[in-house]
Amino acid sequence: MKTLLIVDVQNDFLLGGALAVPFGDEVIEVINKLMPKFELVVATQDWHPANHGSFASAHLGMKPFDVGRLGSVEQVMWPDHCVQGTSGAELSSKLNSNAIEAIFRKGTDAMIDSYSAFYDNARMKSTGLGSYLKGRNVSELFIVGLAADYCVGFSALDALELGFRTMVVDDATKPISEKDFIAMRQKIHNQGGAFLISSEIL
Repeated sequence: MKTLLIVDVQNDFLLGGALAVPFGDEVIEVINKLMPKFELVVATQDWHPANHGSFASAHLGMKPFDVGRLGSVEQVMWPDHCVQGTSGAELSSKLNSNAIEAIFRKGTDAMIDSYSAFYDNARMKSTGLGSYLKGRNVSELFIVGLAADYCVGFSALDALELGFRTMVVDDATKPISEKDFIAMRQKIHNQGGAFLISSEIL
């Protein structure tokens, strides 16, 4: 089964949000057009407690985008974003959410961040997405959403490791940093992942 995985298309990652991805709003129309082409559509939400350890505000002297450590893992310190129950954590109202069969929340543990849709950054806990997809006999995974160099990229790497044939839809994702995305693209290619554009699916 071919499945569309929509990563973190939430208000805080869109224009005017706390951690807006440049041109991130442009992916929504593309994603909405893609959804009818898939038998299964699932999504993720960043869903942080207010005191999440990835927030710069939780660390004395840290500023957003400084790099520190969270437990045993190197951590970019982010602006407060996608706090549970806030409007910033909601999926965009422009996204056709009716087509989404299941939503998996990540980043819920204050002590560890979770870029990937499948695991936290220390790989201590699974979100349950991998087991869900395997239970639905998913073989191919097409990944879209935000941001390409972080949550989309790490989700693709974990999907490949879990044995899914994995494609990232280039015009349905945007990076925070183009430079970081170049490095992430190479990692995905090295693990056997592929990139395509939406017109190849449509």
